[in-house]
Amino acid sequence: MTLTDDSLTTEGLAPSGTGSVLLVACGALAREILDLKAANNWSHLDLQCLPAILHNTPQDILPAVEAAIARHRPAYETIFLVYADCGTGGLLQVACERLGVQMIQGPHCYSFLEGTAAFAARDEMTAFYLTDFLVRQFDAFVWRPLGLDRYPQLRDTYFGNYEKLVYQAQTDDPALTARARDCADRLGLAFERRLTGYGDLATALSNLR
Repeated sequence: MTLTDDSLTTEGLAPSGTGSVLLVACGALAREILDLKAANNWSHLDLQCLPAILHNTPQDILPAVEAAIARHRPAYETIFLVYADCGTGGLLQVACERLGVQMIQGPHCYSFLEGTAAFAARDEMTAFYLTDFLVRQFDAFVWRPLGLDRYPQLRDTYFGNYEKLVYQAQTDDPALTARARDCADRLGLAFERRLTGYGDLATALSNLR
């Protein structure tokens, strides 16, 4: 499956069945995981993505994850969950412990993509974060779901307490940087770009055998 700018979900990325480890991952991380697999020749890792749009309804993440694990467990001895807590209030971690599945650590992908320790040390309370995926999908995941395309006056309601937009860049792409800067302008926020690369995601995947 080719990921394009208007791809809203990546649940079509079904596991090939050739690897020994299955990654059950958020669709927002599909491109990054595939890039890491290709760059490191991690042929032992298979990928099953759940729809990225689940983040707009975090209460639906846990049942979707549990269903995916149950569906694929007969074919894989090792399953690794490429989600952080992601607004589930610790329920994903509890489910992983119950199901015998490991998961990536951190409160959300912004944390582990920057490096959880480095992210926590910043203690940024007035920053709004975008990743490569969210820059590409800004209208579909932020602008339209929040109703800003129809009610621009809601900007102050949602973002009045934010001071800056931080673009956590996984790739050094001038076109994406320009789009991220435009997102900041549309939200009336200062702009900061950090080239984070893949952070703790790369480390976590490299440890899977």
